[in-house]
Amino acid sequence: MNDMMDRRTLLRAGALSAASLGLGGLFPAWAQSGTAGIAADMPTLSGEDIRLTIGHAPFTTGGRTGHAVTINGTVPAPLIRLREGQNVRLRVTNTLDEDTSIHWHGLILPFQMDGVPGVSFPGIRPRETFTYEFPVRQSGTYWFHSHSGLQEQQGHYGPLVIDPAGPDPVAYDREHVIVLSDWSFLHPHQIITKLRQQGGYFNRNRMTLAGRASGRRDQQMPAADRAMFAQMRMDPTDILDVNGTTYTFLINGHGPDENWTGLFRPGERVRLRIINAAAMTIFNVRIPGLPMSVVNADGQNVRPVTVDEFQISVAETYDVVVQPGEDRAYTFVAEAMDRSGLGRATLAPRLGMTAPVPPLRERPVLTMRDMGMDMGGMDHGAPPGAQGGSMPGMNHGSMQGMDHGAAPAAAPAGAAPDGAMAAMGGHSMRDPANAPQVRLGPGVDMIAPMPQDRTGDPGLGLDDVGHKVLTYRDLVALTPGPDQRPPARTVEIHLTGNMERFMWSFDGVRMSEGAEPIRFERNERVRVKLVNDSMMAHPIHLHGHFFEIVNGHDGAQPLKHTVNVLPGGFVRFDLTADAPGDWAFHCHLLFHMHAGMMRVVSVRPLDGDAA
Repeated sequence: MNDMMDRRTLLRAGALSAASLGLGGLFPAWAQSGTAGIAADMPTLSGEDIRLTIGHAPFTTGGRTGHAVTINGTVPAPLIRLREGQNVRLRVTNTLDEDTSIHWHGLILPFQMDGVPGVSFPGIRPRETFTYEFPVRQSGTYWFHSHSGLQEQQGHYGPLVIDPAGPDPVAYDREHVIVLSDWSFLHPHQIITKLRQQGGYFNRNRMTLAGRASGRRDQQMPAADRAMFAQMRMDPTDILDVNGTTYTFLINGHGPDENWTGLFRPGERVRLRIINAAAMTIFNVRIPGLPMSVVNADGQNVRPVTVDEFQISVAETYDVVVQPGEDRAYTFVAEAMDRSGLGRATLAPRLGMTAPVPPLRERPVLTMRDMGMDMGGMDHGAPPGAQGGSMPGMNHGSMQGMDHGAAPAAAPAGAAPDGAMAAMGGHSMRDPANAPQVRLGPGVDMIAPMPQDRTGDPGLGLDDVGHKVLTYRDLVALTPGPDQRPPARTVEIHLTGNMERFMWSFDGVRMSEGAEPIRFERNERVRVKLVNDSMMAHPIHLHGHFFEIVNGHDGAQPLKHTVNVLPGGFVRFDLTADAPGDWAFHCHLLFHMHAGMMRVVSVRPLDGDAA
């Protein structure tokens, strides 16, 4: 591109521009707040030798102060900025009274440096220092976080940006790194205890008779659908396990009232590097009045696609370029997927400016499609319009008496006994024929009978918002994939769970139950099919590798390290197992992983590979 500039030139030019505006030292600002009393800048660390200290610190938001686990004393941690091609040493000192770790999320490195205790290294003991050392082999937007206990929920995460060794194909004049996260003053062990005692503990939006009479859209559902959800003991309003009833949603460590502000000059191309570092929250991101050009997903460049909104699951990153043409403020909105709260920031030409904050939208409701039971004969190659409604042509009455594998609580009046089959096509919600590799038991409350490829869906609750929303099918790699071989075999993995008991697993087996590793040969080309047999979305992350989402763009399938698998749906990805070693493979909803939705992927080394 003619307007492409070397990043150092951009930084020099930007610093001069900022100085001319009386804003010296703020460019490029990645954690600038417009609220009095909030620290203006977060530190940036770079170079060949970086020192990090993990410890305790107080954290204040919304006028309350709690306890955080921090890196170098801040939430989020300092921005680490590296350059492709360099070698880096990161010396991490643990001042906690418990073990800790850092996982470099999305980085390609030797597995011994990946930072997963019990899988790739022993962890960092109290008052010890561990040195991570590896070559930087990529560029893009990434992040890092603890893989020990539940420290990630307590503030142990931070952003990581790697500048390309050569020219950046994305032209921009200014950038801001935006870290989305969720914060609770409840200790994470209290949160997971409450979830185990009652799966929907934090859900304050259950359907009620009063709600139905209110006329609110999120309280409406056909009577037959209500009856079936009740019979299956499933809650159509259970969208996120933990939500705005206990969470404050943060942007760069600032709550909605603290209004983090990113600066721009009208006409500039502003690159926003957006990282979802939340423990449990999937966000819907939009900037009312300002279209976004998505240019990068999970650190990998994609062909620019203009959207008004996108859903970013936990552990995903998206880079977008915006070009504000007016001398006014814009509101950056990160709305929780269940609409229970939002994170809010401002893009503005000057500090102190604000723009209207849109109200929370109506909450989404799960449907038969989210059970993997869409019988409407829809064309699923296009984003469906079924969210919040029943499927055409479905005989709901015929579903009475299905074996839904419910927990052994008292059945509703009139319900058929467990073990009965549905008259509708003989589909059972726990039919082992649909997933013979799944170990059935109390930890599996359903198997989706008719899962669908949902890569064309914009995400739960976004089917009918009236503007363009990103889907995985919109993503096309900027350059052809590095391995064009067809997959030699397919591996099918089911995402299983029992929502009421808060039990989560792969193929019905939790990590703690001695789950066998998933084994690949070195350089094997394999297609992995992830089938979501639950009614919750699961962001699935594979360490040490990128994979190509099968989305119809053969030869230019987008590379990602994390993929969000929607309820009742499946996602396929092609993987070249080119990194020998043992790698974590898990749901990135922190409490799902902690409850057992994790495996080890073992890539067998070739003869002659270094140990």
